[in-house]
Amino acid sequence: MTKNLTVDEGWVPDACTLPTIEQPLRREEFDDLFAQDVIRIDHVSTQQFRLELRADPVVAARAATLAAKETGCCSFFTFQLTLSDGQISMTVSAEGAHEPVLAALAARVHAKIGVGA
Repeated sequence: MTKNLTVDEGWVPDACTLPTIEQPLRREEFDDLFAQDVIRIDHVSTQQFRLELRADPVVAARAATLAAKETGCCSFFTFQLTLSDGQISMTVSAEGAHEPVLAALAARVHAKIGVGA
């Protein structure tokens, strides 16, 4: 079972296969996305939240690249990028055992959202 994680612990679960030395760099990538490009977060359920991102092709590409990299080391995450009607959103999901990880990630979004805007 995944332990409860806080924003300060960096929401990195034991199940993550990313080498420890690379984890701060990945956290920084997420922090930059959250601070510069997230407009809003909507909590869909305890297993899912949706980020509204700035409507910019570069942002969509950056979000997609980051999601692909993250699923390579934390396969329990599911990312869905949606581009529709000039808007970009990314839905992040994790199943039951990983809800604490998802909650810690959402808390990090709240802590960082808009600070670089």
